[in-house]
Amino acid sequence: MAESDHEYSKVDKIIESYSCEKSALIAVLQEIENSYGYLPAWALRHVSEKLKVPMIQVYGVASFYDAFHLTPRGKHLIRVCLGTACYLRGSARVLEGLERELGIKDGETTRDLTFSLQSVRCLGACALAPVMVVGERYFDKMTPTKVRGALKRVRVYGENEKD
Repeated sequence: MAESDHEYSKVDKIIESYSCEKSALIAVLQEIENSYGYLPAWALRHVSEKLKVPMIQVYGVASFYDAFHLTPRGKHLIRVCLGTACYLRGSARVLEGLERELGIKDGETTRDLTFSLQSVRCLGACALAPVMVVGERYFDKMTPTKVRGALKRVRVYGENEKD
């Protein structure tokens, strides 16, 4: 449920900026995602009503595109490469180490909304394998034993610390 009428009016303004056009569904959802960090269920229902688009269609679009998220995401998105080079060098074990350390599974977010964990097929950094990325920061030649230290550095310094 929306927190207040203010939340509904915020979504209304987004919808109205696209003249309530059904064809603007993706753009409307993108703006809501940018505003809230995910697509709240109440907002999807509201968009369905306002644009007169069936809820199943709104949900279908929201769940199809990787750019959209139906649950809140953490402050830091951790992506672990499971591409061939990374996988052969142990990225699955790195992912398992992250799951243990964070207490979540691939695709989930920590309760405190600090970290979200996502496996990906390739990060384009095969020479650095295995690789994990937190925000825009690359951690190369990762091992399960390096996971705790990497997470600590992110907690203390954020994603933009330079080596």
